[in-house]
Amino acid sequence: MIVEQQFISADDFFEIVQQPEYADRIVELIEGEIVDMPFPNPIHAAILGTLSAEMIMYVKKRKLGRVLVGDAPFVLEQNPEGRDTVRGLDIAFISSERLPEALPRKPLLVAPDLAVEIISPSNKAEDIEKKIEQLLEAGTTLIWIVYPDLQSIAVHTPDGTFKLKESDMLTGGDVLAGFEIPVSEVFTD
Repeated sequence: MIVEQQFISADDFFEIVQQPEYADRIVELIEGEIVDMPFPNPIHAAILGTLSAEMIMYVKKRKLGRVLVGDAPFVLEQNPEGRDTVRGLDIAFISSERLPEALPRKPLLVAPDLAVEIISPSNKAEDIEKKIEQLLEAGTTLIWIVYPDLQSIAVHTPDGTFKLKESDMLTGGDVLAGFEIPVSEVFTD
């Protein structure tokens, strides 16, 4: 007897995670399957605070759009078989031109212009690579992958990838023109 696997759609995922048993869990929907994500550690939280504060001040002062933090959910893939993908992002920037008029209570249907992921010891390289691929395919044009243990940042664009070390400057490129922060400041405790 062959049992056909049932996949969860983005809409069903949102309804499922509203249930009480998901209240204290961080989950993502990856190609139709719910996957538990680890809670971040204090180093992760410190980096998140530093980067998001700098980005929020920069974006707000210039009225460029919105910065969302804390695993804001984005629908990155939807397909007829129900193998949808909803990913949470540590930090996301959405420009005013692409921002919905009002932020929804459900996962956003627009990919962020800039996505930031801070790597924790429990992250798996293959999952991060898949997330980068999904973000780029959904239309994200700039991704920063922050490696606390290495004190480096990998910058991904549709044109390629490069690494920044402590002595380099992290910039917003064309997405956040003029934004910059020394990489060393990202890792300051």
